[in-house]
Amino acid sequence: MGNFSVIREFVLLGFSHLHEFQILLFALILLIYVLTVLGNLAIITLTCLNSRLHSPMCFFLCNFSLMEMLVTCTVVPRMLADLLTTHKTMSLAECLTQSFFYFSLGSTNFLILTVMAFDRYMAICHPLHYPTIMNGPVCVKLVVVCWVVGFLSIISPTLQKTQLWFCGPNVIDHYFCDSAPLLKLSCSDTRHIEHMDFFLSLVFVLATMLLIVVSYILIVAAVLHIPSSSGRQKAFSTCASHLTVVVLGYGSAIFIYVRPGKGHSTHLKKSVALLTAVVTPFLNPFIFTFRNEKVKEVIEDMTERILLRDPAAHR
Repeated sequence: MGNFSVIREFVLLGFSHLHEFQILLFALILLIYVLTVLGNLAIITLTCLNSRLHSPMCFFLCNFSLMEMLVTCTVVPRMLADLLTTHKTMSLAECLTQSFFYFSLGSTNFLILTVMAFDRYMAICHPLHYPTIMNGPVCVKLVVVCWVVGFLSIISPTLQKTQLWFCGPNVIDHYFCDSAPLLKLSCSDTRHIEHMDFFLSLVFVLATMLLIVVSYILIVAAVLHIPSSSGRQKAFSTCASHLTVVVLGYGSAIFIYVRPGKGHSTHLKKSVALLTAVVTPFLNPFIFTFRNEKVKEVIEDMTERILLRDPAAHR
């Protein structure tokens, strides 16, 4: 390797091909970022402060909102800074740190979604045993396991990436330090890391998705045995928000990290990744708010109290 200059700094292209829309993109992404943080913070605050939301599903939703907010905070601030500057460099240490937290939080996210599906399965298929099985300590243990497994699984590939040689070029055609574009720049043998990344994608995306699909097959089978149509509608409504988020999250993740799609353009992959890192976390608070009856009731009660306290607003 003595014949090569070792590279420890990388240039993120981001959305440089849209240079005439940089300011517009900055304003749009900043607005979405602020609303995302405020929306997810609102869900966390409501869940913590209102006793009616102290249920297993709301507890999992609170953790999911926290993770969505952290994923966005891992990627978006740097993206916003790069949209306003021509100096879009990132050191290898910064790159690997961002990549570690992005994929750790993403992996934990999929595990939490799986736990939420199991919670819905227990609530609908085994309602009599649900309060005893999904009690407070069990819910806390499930969430802790999700966080620990999600973060520990990304440590090994991240440490292996610190041992790679980079001898040029140093341009990452992405808006954050994604694993695949970084590995393409290495002049070391990256096959083992690529296989490990693909294996982790299979475990955290396809395996968890399979568990969720099985849970919903059992849920649908149980709901169809409910005699009243109102009962069936109520049972399905408790799953609607979770199922919507599952479709959004898993669809984009499979397209980027599991599907072989090397023929897809880089710009298309960046757009889909933007959906995962920016748009989906922005939509999730609205999806869970409008689809969750308990959350809607709490928000309506709080709004009524505010109006009653403020006669001018009430008029």
